[in-house]
Amino acid sequence: MRFEEIPDQTTVLVVGAGPIGLLASVLLQQQGIDHALIERRDEVQQAPAAHVVNARTFEIMRAAGIDMDRLLAACRPTADGWTRWVTTLTGEELGCLEYERQQQVEDLYDITPNPLRNLSQHLLEPILRDHASQLVTGTEWQSAALDDSGIVTTIRNVADGTERSIRSRYVIAADGAGSRVRKWTGIEMEGPQRLQAFIAIHVAADLRHLVAHRPATLYWMIDPEIGGTYLAHDIDGTWVYMTTWDPDTESIEDYTEERCLAMFRRGIGAEVANLELRTVSSWNMSSQIAATYSQDNVFLAGDAAHRFPPTGGMGLNTGAADVQNLVWKLAAVEHGWAAPSLLQTYGPERRRVAEVNAEKSLNNAMKMFEVIMALGADPDPAVSKANYERAISTTEGRAALSAAIENQAEHFDMLGLQLGFAYPAEAGITIDDNTELPVPNDIVRGYLPTTHPGARLPHAWVQRNGERISTLDLVPLDRFVLLTSSPAWADAARAITGGPIPLDVVLIGNDVNDTEGHWARVSDLPIDGAIVIRPDQHVGARFAHESGDMPQLIHHALDRMTGAV
Repeated sequence: MRFEEIPDQTTVLVVGAGPIGLLASVLLQQQGIDHALIERRDEVQQAPAAHVVNARTFEIMRAAGIDMDRLLAACRPTADGWTRWVTTLTGEELGCLEYERQQQVEDLYDITPNPLRNLSQHLLEPILRDHASQLVTGTEWQSAALDDSGIVTTIRNVADGTERSIRSRYVIAADGAGSRVRKWTGIEMEGPQRLQAFIAIHVAADLRHLVAHRPATLYWMIDPEIGGTYLAHDIDGTWVYMTTWDPDTESIEDYTEERCLAMFRRGIGAEVANLELRTVSSWNMSSQIAATYSQDNVFLAGDAAHRFPPTGGMGLNTGAADVQNLVWKLAAVEHGWAAPSLLQTYGPERRRVAEVNAEKSLNNAMKMFEVIMALGADPDPAVSKANYERAISTTEGRAALSAAIENQAEHFDMLGLQLGFAYPAEAGITIDDNTELPVPNDIVRGYLPTTHPGARLPHAWVQRNGERISTLDLVPLDRFVLLTSSPAWADAARAITGGPIPLDVVLIGNDVNDTEGHWARVSDLPIDGAIVIRPDQHVGARFAHESGDMPQLIHHALDRMTGAV
């Protein structure tokens, strides 16, 4: 779509076509909600940025109809999924941890149909763009005003400066950490804006021949004269070297091509030709969450709503679940089967998840200093170097360093946060069944599949018409699903399927078969129980046993989950 083709009026205006805005657009179009998606950039993200797409995000994209074969083809090899602490890329290795269970991917298929993979944002965005038919590039948000019938937004054509207005009922602000839309609403961010500042030096280089014996996604330089981190978006071609800088005393212009390539080479430890500097950028490590996620039908999502330290890779992934939660509610209201009050549950449900993710990401960032301290870091560079040499040359020093590195394991294994978050009843529309949510001893690394209300529907492999599918595939974007092994519950649900709230009924043993016993193992649901699953694949209500008023119980649950009562 071109600038001049943008309609004067639409239901939803999505601002920002990074991964979150693009995913919001795909979800909206899949549910028949007219909208426009505007983006200032003509081209996709060129420099590598986020690089971890976790299991939950893959599941959301799978439900949205994104080409999964194409996504998986763009992922980096799981064999490269390690993080290593080294003197230089070619020097001595002092410690190593598995990166997000990349060496155990086959085992994870019992937990998710699409385990976490290393998929860089600059490779993800083109795939999402190809699925977003309402995208208009070269268009930036200028200002907005409210009137009795909605939000009137002024947009600008970047190429020629022309402006025009577009009226919408809703705006989704997915325009990043510096969100102009959020600033217009007056919503404040809470938390530290700058914990540390970094320079990112993006270089095109094939360094496989140097690190083939110890591939990794992250290489941490422990020599204080080098410092920094090498991020291998693709060992065979795309690298980023990150190190701290002081934006109060330096300028990005100080980082010339010659200086940047010298910095990049310094940590390699070997002569390398054919290094091509692509981009140099700066960024602040922050830990902030918006005070509220919505105002006057303007909804914040992704980095516009929250900023985490990258230690854990939760930023993009939290944003994906934001728009999954928001869009089904918008669609339900617009299609007339939910009350407008349903939209008020978006912030309470999602902000709580962001608070936990921010806390754990910040803990990871702070814990990284344990490695630096084990090496004897000191404000005096000469003292730091001497302490470092002493630490790596003594048995005691190496033992302390090894212990500090082992203590980073949580940073690189966050399966529990990725899949285990649940929406509590007090946050909105989940119906409490007076049972306790099963919680693993380690909520960051541990995941317990459960059908407890609010939790993500457990993945299990089942058979439908001879095809092996995930239970998550049973949940369409635009309706609730009652899932049960009880014919009585299935009959009760079918008796009310003609009502205004769309409901599918899936009877285990009839509509699908649990041929591997996988569902029985993970569902923690009695044979005469049933669950009602929300369109975002989270359990909304659970019934432990059959009873005499089953149709009324289901009907009441649907009303509760759509804001009718």
